[in-house]
Amino acid sequence: MLFRSTKARLINLLSKKPGSDVAGISKKLGWLPHTTRAALTRLRQAGYEIASEKTGKGKVSKYRITGAPMEQNAR
Repeated sequence: MLFRSTKARLINLLSKKPGSDVAGISKKLGWLPHTTRAALTRLRQAGYEIASEKTGKGKVSKYRITGAPMEQNAR
């Protein structure tokens, strides 16, 4: 089994085209929703561009990475 950091797992979830919502991320990573939102904020502070999209009225927001920090892109 491949062991990856929780940050790497979060980035992987957010890198997929449809993105993911807070509830989905929380369930997959075993986090509470406020922890998931804090992690999204930390990624933004680290230079990741994270898009938030609501697909309709009353729907939950989906988040996805649209740009990575410069050092991440250089690899």
